[in-house]
Amino acid sequence: MPNRDDLLRAALCLAAACAAGCGSTKGRVATEQLLASDAVDQAVSRIDFRPLAGRMVFLDTKYLRAASTRTNRAIGFVDENYVTSSLRQQMIACGCLLQDTVDAADVVVEARLGTLGTDSREIVYGLPANNALAAAATALSPTTPSIPAIPEISLARRDDQLAAAKIAAFAYERETRQPVWQSGLAVARSNAKDSYFLGAGPFQRGTIYEGVRYTGGAVNPGRKPGGGDAVALTNPHVFAEPPPAAEEESGVVPAGHTVEAE
Repeated sequence: MPNRDDLLRAALCLAAACAAGCGSTKGRVATEQLLASDAVDQAVSRIDFRPLAGRMVFLDTKYLRAASTRTNRAIGFVDENYVTSSLRQQMIACGCLLQDTVDAADVVVEARLGTLGTDSREIVYGLPANNALAAAATALSPTTPSIPAIPEISLARRDDQLAAAKIAAFAYERETRQPVWQSGLAVARSNAKDSYFLGAGPFQRGTIYEGVRYTGGAVNPGRKPGGGDAVALTNPHVFAEPPPAAEEESGVVPAGHTVEAE
């Protein structure tokens, strides 16, 4: 028949097993890329290119490339190419006439990337691992069988991730080099917060999610425009409807019409 020490040891092992969390989530790389691209999208959406609407514009990206090469600012696919494409999309949405070469443009827009990076922080709420019970049992009775140390008991845990992007642009006349426009600093931050309670989770919330989700759900598809008539970079929009097909070419007779014999 098992003695009291054996029962105590079994109870401690059972408690440790029950306190341990179940399952794990390994999505840090994908989350970092979502955060970085979301920060870039937010920052670019805050740049209003409408003062250059109707002008023939060339986007100079050599300083975006230099910044990426010098500091290795790249998080997965989120690099200077992603920033460049986002800027071009925002310029077109604001009515700029993009040119492929600088000689074909009247205005040159120069863009720079000041920040693109991620941070993370982890906080654990609970009891640290210790062997106080084993030491006390040994002190009371040296012949007592060894008792295993109590493992870490995590009541709750929170993992926070943050991404930040800072982008700026200015424009000047290609021939005269006279200043035309500047954007000011467009700074944006994106975050994701994962919470675990008694081993259950993650409960996810943040700017890249829509509401709070529990190990699943929809990623936030976009945001509302920042102001005025500018089209938000993150929202779908149709700029021009396709022209209707000519009846003569299609041969289709609209409903309610008849074809008269000659």
